[in-house]
Amino acid sequence: MAGKILTTKPLLIMLYGCPGSGKSFFARQFSEKVQAAHLQTDRIRYELFDQPRYDKQENDVVNQLAHYMAGEFLQAGLTVVYDMNAMRISQRRLLRDLARKAHAVPVLVWLQIDGDTAYHRTTQRDRRRADDKYSMQFDKPTFQKLLINSQNPEPAEDYVVISGKHVFNTQFSAVMKRLHELNLVTGDEATSQVVKPGLVNLVPNQKAGRVDLSRRNIIIR
Repeated sequence: MAGKILTTKPLLIMLYGCPGSGKSFFARQFSEKVQAAHLQTDRIRYELFDQPRYDKQENDVVNQLAHYMAGEFLQAGLTVVYDMNAMRISQRRLLRDLARKAHAVPVLVWLQIDGDTAYHRTTQRDRRRADDKYSMQFDKPTFQKLLINSQNPEPAEDYVVISGKHVFNTQFSAVMKRLHELNLVTGDEATSQVVKPGLVNLVPNQKAGRVDLSRRNIIIR
């Protein structure tokens, strides 16, 4: 059985890119190769709300829970792939602060793709596919508004650029090259056979009654 790559320090992998750029696809596959928790905010939303509204109040609840969970995983020494579009500089600043408080290293991955291709992908989403199951549906005006409100990373933010049109192996190689440059993975570690923890029940089921969020439900396989 193939193993998983260990990082030299816990990382907080942040993702930036328009809807349809392949963030969830990359996050899922990255988490299958690297010992990491895939924290999917769209899934959290659907676990908490039967009919998501995507309004400010709902967004605040989702973001607060995801922020808390990310901090718990990082404090436990786990790398976290934060599968949310960190579209604003202020969002990325908060996530970087969270990482540093947990003695983790923030890494921003920018998935670049042209708007027409990205929007077309959002119209082809199929909830039977793992990467589309919890994705928000967009009409063209909403998609365009989100693009206008997005803030591209600044040079001082230090990010890795990958193409949203490339296959995962090419994307992964680019990210691993950068992590190696930062001494966050070793050459040996890139091919090591290390099993990652299997993560279960990342989101509490509200219908099951009171849940103590301070307890991590983690199975080490």
